[in-house]
Parts: sequence; C-alpha cells; structure tokens
Amino acid sequence: MAVPEAIEFGREILASEEGSLNREWLETNGIGGFASSTIWGVNTRRYHGLLTAATKPPVGRMVLLSKLEETVILDGTRIELGTNRYPGVLHPHGFEYLVNFRLDPFPTFRFDLDGIEIEKAVFMVHGENTTVVQYTVLGSRSCTLELRPLMAFRDYHNLTHRNDALRSAFGVAGDRILCRPYDGVPELSLNHEGAAIEKTGDWYRNFEYDTERARGLYFTEDLFNPFLMRVELAPGKTFSVVATTSARGQDAGAMRDAELRRRREISSRTPAQDPLIRRLVRAADDYIVDRGDGKTIIAGYHWFGDWGRDTMIALPGLTLVTGRYDTARSILAQFAKHVSRGMLPNRFPDAGESPEYNSADAALWFFQAARAYLAYTHDEPFVMQELYPKLKEILECYLAGTRHGIRVEDDGLVHAGELGTQLTWMDAKIGDWVVTPRVGKPVEIQALWYNALRIQQELARKAGDTSAETFLREMAEYVRFNFNRLFWNDKDECLCDVVNGDTQDASIRPNQVLAVSLPHPIVNNERGRRILNAVEKHLLTPMGLRTLAPSDAAYRSRYEGGVTSRDSAYHQGTVWPWLMGPFVTAYMRVHADSPEAREKPKQWLKGLEEHLRTAGLGHISEVADANAPHNPGGCIAQAWSVGEILRAMSEDILQVVPERTFEAQSV
Repeated sequence: MAVPEAIEFGREILASEEGSLNREWLETNGIGGFASSTIWGVNTRRYHGLLTAATKPPVGRMVLLSKLEETVILDGTRIELGTNRYPGVLHPHGFEYLVNFRLDPFPTFRFDLDGIEIEKAVFMVHGENTTVVQYTVLGSRSCTLELRPLMAFRDYHNLTHRNDALRSAFGVAGDRILCRPYDGVPELSLNHEGAAIEKTGDWYRNFEYDTERARGLYFTEDLFNPFLMRVELAPGKTFSVVATTSARGQDAGAMRDAELRRRREISSRTPAQDPLIRRLVRAADDYIVDRGDGKTIIAGYHWFGDWGRDTMIALPGLTLVTGRYDTARSILAQFAKHVSRGMLPNRFPDAGESPEYNSADAALWFFQAARAYLAYTHDEPFVMQELYPKLKEILECYLAGTRHGIRVEDDGLVHAGELGTQLTWMDAKIGDWVVTPRVGKPVEIQALWYNALRIQQELARKAGDTSAETFLREMAEYVRFNFNRLFWNDKDECLCDVVNGDTQDASIRPNQVLAVSLPHPIVNNERGRRILNAVEKHLLTPMGLRTLAPSDAAYRSRYEGGVTSRDSAYHQGTVWPWLMGPFVTAYMRVHADSPEAREKPKQWLKGLEEHLRTAGLGHISEVADANAPHNPGGCIAQAWSVGEILRAMSEDILQVVPERTFEAQSV
C-alpha cells in the first residue's frame, strides 16, 4: 500500500465521530512546545491545545491557549465552527460543516457554510513558543468572524478550574493583546490584524476530555475567555491570529513562508523517494529539539521529555538517515557531558531538576549511537577526542560496579538490578510493584554489553592502544562464550530472557532480538535463525512485536483502562512498534543469502504504513494492543518508533544511505 504524500480526509471519515476523534494532528516548534487536537477540533486530552509552550526548553511545558471558539456571521445567521464535549453532549456542531481535513504540511480544515467556504490552517514557528492560526474566505461572499480565545495557563499534566485567583484584565498595545492571568506564568500575546476587541470575562465550564476519562484520569476542565475578537472577512482575505510568548510582530504571511521553506528543506533530506520514508523524514523533525546550546530528542508526544535510552535508540534513524549530522553530533556531545559513574541519564525531568540515573542500558546504547555516527560521518576527530574517553569511563565503571547493582560478574556478563528497581526498558512500576523486574542478567543487556566491547575494541585500535584492544577482544570472546552457554533455551529454540544465578527465565520476549540485530551479534547465524523463527511465531504482529508470548500465563491482551491496568500490561504482551526495527535488521542479516525471504519485511511494514493515517497523523504510536485489531495506545507520536522504522527501511530494506551533500548539516 502506497503512503500518500499528503494525509487527507473527506466526509467519509469526517462524518464519523469515532473516526474523527481518534485521529490527532500535531505541530511542534523545535524547543519542546507543541499544538495538537483532533481533526474535528474537539480536545479529547488535557494535552490538546493551540499553544503548549516550553518555558524551560525542552521542558517546563504549559498549556496557555486551549482553543479559539469560532463563529461566522453570514447574512445575519450565526454559524458555530467549533465542537466541544460537555457532559452528555457535543456542542456546538461545527463538525457538521467540516468537509475536508488535510495535513500538507500544516493541519488545514475546510468548512462549507452553504455559499462560502472557510479554510483554517494551524502551524507553529520553529524555535519559538508561537502558534499561527489563519482563516481564509473561499468564494465570492463576505462574512464576519468572531473568535473567543479560551485560556488555560497551567502545567500541561494538570487541569484548571474556575477560580478567583485569575486576573481577567488584559493589556492592549496596538494590534497586540497581552494576557498574564496569574503570577509566575509567561505573558501570552495574541497578535491580530485590525480586529475589534470586546471584553467578555466569561468562564466556559465542564469541558470533558474523552481520552483522559478512558485512561482513568481526571477529565473535566474550565477555561477562561477574556475577550472577543471580531473582524470582517472579504472574499480571498486571510485573517491571522498569532499566539506567542515572544515580542515578535504580526507578519503571519512571512512566518508561513519561512516555515514552508524550512519544511521543504527537511523533506529534501530523504535518502530515498519511497513514500513511507518521505513521510517519516518529515515526522523525524518533530522530535529534535533544543536543550541549552545543544540538541536532544523528545521521546514522545504528548507527555514525554528527553530520555537517554530513547534518544540513543532513535538517533540513527532521526538524524543520520536524514543527513542531520551536526544534530547527531550535538546530541552525542550533550549526553556525553552528563555521563556520571559510567551511566547516561535515563531522563531529564520536566521541572528541570537533576537528571535521573536508573538505566542499565542507556549507556550501552550510547556506544551503538556513537558507532552509527562514525559509520555515517567518518568524523574520527570528534569520536576519538570527545566520545572515546567517555566510552572508556563507562566500561571501567561497569567492570568496577556502579549504581543499582550494575556490575560485571566473574563470567563477564552484566548483572543489573536490585529489589524495587526497574533498570531495563521494560520499566513499568506501580507504587512499590515493579511489574517486570528482570533482576539479574537480562538478555539484551548482555547483547549490548558484547556490542559495546567490540565497538570499543575497534576504537582502541584506532587510538593505537594495543593493550586495551587485546583486553577488549579477549573480554568479548569470554562474554560471548558464557552468554551462549547460559542463555540458550533448547526447549523453545530461542534465548532465555533473564538469567539470575541458577534461575533461567524462559519467558518468550522480544529482547532476544538484539542478540541478532546489533552490528556485533552475540549469537551465530544458525541460532539467530531459530531465535527469529520463535519471535515471528509468538510475537510478530502488523504493528510491531509483542512483549510477551500469548501462551504465557502473565500475558495481557489489551492496553486499556486506568493507570494500574495500563502499566500492568505495558510489557506483558503489549505491542511496541520500535521493536520492528531491530527485528527487520536481524531478519535481513540472517537471510542475506535468500532473496525470497528478504521480501517478507516489506510486507510486515504494511500495517505501520496504514497506521500513519490513524492516531497521531504522520507518526507512529508508542504501543498497540497485543491482540487484533491491535488498537494503538500510549503516546500518539514516539521517537524510537519513527526512528527505528526509518532506519530499518533505509539501511536494511532499501539498503540506501543518505547523500552526504547536505551543506547545512555537513561535518
């Protein structure tokens, strides 16, 4: 199935409440802020809004402007374009006038008002907390447009309710309206083009957010409307509202042109003219954001910040396949600064506190990201001078032992974990209950450890450090021997998931794929084939790999319900699309001599191609239900989902590498 260049829906989808409210658009600004809603314009999440500003880029995010309530007055008749969920009712019914939605490249809505059409477009300005909303009259008749801004001014994880602390007053400076309803929040400027302003001061009560209700969370909110904007729209005229925390002027047309040029340049970085790759190259840009004077990767929208593990896994696809080498270099340098006791930060908290160090694999993925960067760029000076010492420090700390019981034992394998901790990517924890504890020697940690030793061995050779090169080679061989001795599961012809002393956890999980997919596989080709056969039989779905075989007593078929229900299913069957990346890589490797078998991965990705037109439009979700029809869940846009599919498509299926002629991103 070909992936259309533009994502577009007509009345066949827009007439359906379910089909429209389960499709969400996303605009981002490159510093952690975003705008998002459904294609009907109904906010179904606390995270939906026209301007969620990153006050401490890329975190400190606040929903400032939730939406604009829109009314068109045509020949004396008032027509409401908006739609909201209130208790027991959708009101007003603006969706009835919505005849087209397209994402090309901005979210664009077209309303048919029985004689004229109104087109509305929404986009964000890169590098700023600025959202532009534009309304254009199509046809030969004039109308009046009234807009009522609905304000939230809250942390994006929370909800707001009517209160007496809010200051209803606003300032006017020419065509700028300035709002700061509470102390300690950013000032929001709503810039316009000659609209008449009328003070209102109304609370709109009891908005209901369907998705939050389904997630078992608080789901009602009140929003404040300080004023009304009224403007006459002539045929062909565009009226723009610029919602911003900056002091910029209006000039919405120039902002639009600049953003269109920027996005065309992003699209030009595609390594192949495959429609899926082209769409994912566009999506990749949404995750790359500023942190200080460098770059980082947002793990997912709407609620994740930047995580070490996610960043290192996503980096090759998001930055190297797309030719953004300077960005990759900046991210690696940024995380290298934060190496502590041989560990990479697991995450940078939203409130800007100190990084958290509770991951056994993030530092090992750092080796893989550094190797990929070197393979694409041949930038040996940077790798050897800035990364090599940090990689050496990581290995030394793993050998000596570091936080949370992470240490290399006598058999050369890495032990990770202690009671009450979750150190692998299967990290769900509910209170004191670690859902998937995996204490001991998790299979993918050993595969990553072996891969790291081999990568460092090659770097030591480049550095002329023969003693280190010899030690690393001998250590790697010792690790490989003991791994294959301890982890092979004869009964199921695959690998155990965790070995802890004399105990072997034979749960069939996807973690074993990394033993085959990494550049330095820790198993031979024959075992690799058997592993992939078991994974294909038990775990493969059209949306990715299950996290546990359905035959397991702990298997959970649905990712749904409240926090406890969802977290307890998170890695107990739930499908993760990112795992399709290493699975495809591993499959292509072990079947390199079989052209027929190599066609299968193309078919496996068909489900993800279709998924681009559901959930987060143009993106790949975080998770999906383990059982058919594999409904998507979690974040609507996940960095490593996009990055790993983009990498596997480019490197393994199409076997292309990006052109090294991107002048702005050259090393």
